[in-house]
Amino acid sequence: MEGLLDFVLRDVLTRVGGVDRCVSEFIRITNTLLPEKTFERIVPELHNGGNTWAGVPVRPQLLGSDPVCLAENAARLATLGPHGVDLNFGCPAKVVNRHGGGAALLEDPELLTRIVAAVRRAVPVHMPVSAKMRLGLHDDRRAEECALALQEGGAQEIVVHARTKADAYRPPAYWERIADIRAVVRIPIIANGEIWNLEDAHRCRLVSGCDSIMVGRGMVTDPGLAVQIRSDLAGTEPALPWQALVPLIGDFWQVVRSRLERRQQAGRLKQWLNFLRHRYPQAQTAYLELRTLNEPALIDQWLARQGLPQDSIRVAA
Repeated sequence: MEGLLDFVLRDVLTRVGGVDRCVSEFIRITNTLLPEKTFERIVPELHNGGNTWAGVPVRPQLLGSDPVCLAENAARLATLGPHGVDLNFGCPAKVVNRHGGGAALLEDPELLTRIVAAVRRAVPVHMPVSAKMRLGLHDDRRAEECALALQEGGAQEIVVHARTKADAYRPPAYWERIADIRAVVRIPIIANGEIWNLEDAHRCRLVSGCDSIMVGRGMVTDPGLAVQIRSDLAGTEPALPWQALVPLIGDFWQVVRSRLERRQQAGRLKQWLNFLRHRYPQAQTAYLELRTLNEPALIDQWLARQGLPQDSIRVAA
């Protein structure tokens, strides 16, 4: 989830609990061998044994269409000690698809096999190689064929976002098609798409028959969602109450202030609050109060008014 679920949110959200593993936003591979610093910039958890500061493993994700170039970059990435390598065959962005990457590759199952096989050969045997796919580009007629192609190449698990590229992010997610895929492959299948609450998680598991589920925007909106799913906590209130979330918002702001460029800082906080306000009425109030603010010092002052210790939000710009 480029531009949203980066290392900043991975850091904060995994502190809440309930998450077994994270996958990074994609690292675009074109026709060059990327330097180590590029992988470390996008996945700084590589400096921490490949884990978030809460100890949750992070699997870097590569996006590209050239088997040789992807393999060379995967081999370099492997030297940095990640918890596996993930391959992106699901991105619906027009600029990515126009250059033959992401979901566009689902039109060529044979190429899927060659890409996965090349990466599998390039990294150590003990290092998992996984893949994320959508149901297809324009339609889902080749979904099973694509999953089988990924399996044939050596993928050890597949995350299926249960929509086509043409569906974008519009509901619903077609979880029943994940069940069709699961019926023809031998490797674990992880369901993804439109999992916003515990009820969604239950229905997704029932309909898809999946081995596990992956949440993305659902957890950005409700940071306690993974805890709720793992503990099977029913109820209409968030598992993480607002008063417990406010310190995490302060932690998020600390990381943003210390790690991102000044021009990005206010926008990142407002971006998260924009998601949170769909679950927390208090976030709606916060979003409206901060919507016109772009000066980080003014946001520092706002956070201090929320009851956070002032020294916890004084971070060099």
